[in-house]
Amino acid sequence: MNPSTSPPPIGPTPTVLCLRGVHKTYRLGEHIVPALRGVDLDLQAGEMLALTGPSGSGKSTILNLAGLIDHADQGQITLRGQLIGPMRETEATLLRRDAIGFIFQSFNLVPVMTVAENVDFPLLLNGTPTAERRERVAEILLAVGLHDHAQHRPDALSGGQRQRVAIARALVKRPTLVIADEPTASLDSHTADQVLDLMREQGHAHGAAFLIATHDARLLRRCDRAIALLDGQIQDDQGVHE
Repeated sequence: MNPSTSPPPIGPTPTVLCLRGVHKTYRLGEHIVPALRGVDLDLQAGEMLALTGPSGSGKSTILNLAGLIDHADQGQITLRGQLIGPMRETEATLLRRDAIGFIFQSFNLVPVMTVAENVDFPLLLNGTPTAERRERVAEILLAVGLHDHAQHRPDALSGGQRQRVAIARALVKRPTLVIADEPTASLDSHTADQVLDLMREQGHAHGAAFLIATHDARLLRRCDRAIALLDGQIQDDQGVHE
């Protein structure tokens, strides 16, 4: 093959999130509770990584640290190559706005906004032009099967529909990192499959990485990797499809 026509070499997949030697403790009254004890974790662009383990194993703590909702007591965390440490709330808010999407188990939708307005809100905060906002909101609502519910309020939707709105809201700004807490907990099997397909498509299309806390076996089977946590430490880290 002529070297001039050879495809360019494929480089390593960028690391979106990296934790090294991360410790986190919480104080409950007079007691010190170790939530994380020396956790190392890497998450690549386009990867879906599941965190599993019983309550109190450290899953939620990792989500909070990765989402800049809390900060580590010890160790290093980098997001998109940027070292993350204790920062002013304004800085954390801007970084979350630009780089991170959240999917909450409790939906966290704004009740006085329509479905379309809830999904549009991150784009409004980012200063995305109006025409592009309309197009992207319509596109993502169609993808999650809610284009006919765009003008409905959240209280007119089922739990599964509300979760699909929350997922659409997290994906519409095409974030680098999506943090999800039990994203399929309220969904039936058919809808869960649709949502998981959408998450994977978005990850591959835009290089988004997904960090997911879950007990859902359906979701675990669809992730690229699963990390099992126990008492704040990683017990197992393996590819789901191996």
